[in-house]
Amino acid sequence: MTDPGEVRASDAEREAVVEQLRVASVEGRLTLAELTDRTEAAYTAATQAELALLTQDLPAGGAPAAAPPAPTGRKRRWFVGIMGDSKRRGTWRIDQELGAVAVMGDVVLDLREAEVRTNSVDITAVSVMGDVKIIVPDGVNVDLDGVAIMGDKKVDVLEGAQGANVPVVRVQAYAVMGDVKVVGDSRAKPLKRKFSAWREHWQMLHGEDWRELGRQLRHETRELHRQMRDETRDLHRQVRDMNRDLGRGY
Repeated sequence: MTDPGEVRASDAEREAVVEQLRVASVEGRLTLAELTDRTEAAYTAATQAELALLTQDLPAGGAPAAAPPAPTGRKRRWFVGIMGDSKRRGTWRIDQELGAVAVMGDVVLDLREAEVRTNSVDITAVSVMGDVKIIVPDGVNVDLDGVAIMGDKKVDVLEGAQGANVPVVRVQAYAVMGDVKVVGDSRAKPLKRKFSAWREHWQMLHGEDWRELGRQLRHETRELHRQMRDETRDLHRQVRDMNRDLGRGY
């Protein structure tokens, strides 16, 4: 009989878990990094047990979260650095469009630990002889548009698989003798995960490897014990033969 924990997961079950994770993010239960990690793990999960691990600390089932209310007008939260720096890191909430303006200064927006209450993150980035740097978790899809005049706009992110329902970050960039950059976690200072999140991430990405390693170690241990028993029996046999030969000699 098949172990229930080893039942293979279907594509429909993976998509259902991804939707549950998206709802949890909109409700403020997951940061953008956690959502991205778990979404990637859901698409690579082989069994139902692995999928269950991703949602064990989230409410079961439930109706899809309603779309957040549209802000009145074109409300936007701005981060401005004029001949100075403006940085937003750590835990913060994103429930509206963002704006970043750097004029002979720097603006850094780190989205990895943000609680994203919208279905996507929309950012307008303006750089005039300055730099705008947006840090996202690897695995999100980045849509970068806009213009650069004697400046640069670029994406350096390990994006999610084509067609996967992963988080989306849209950036409209305007760079004049400045830079607008969107970089992934692997290109930025590593994000220090909580132990439970790190353990889950490791188990989901490497659990099968560790299980296989455990099986190999058990097999090699049994094989070593068998060889030791055989060698011990051979040694005893040789000792008996020697004693017998010595007895005959006397």
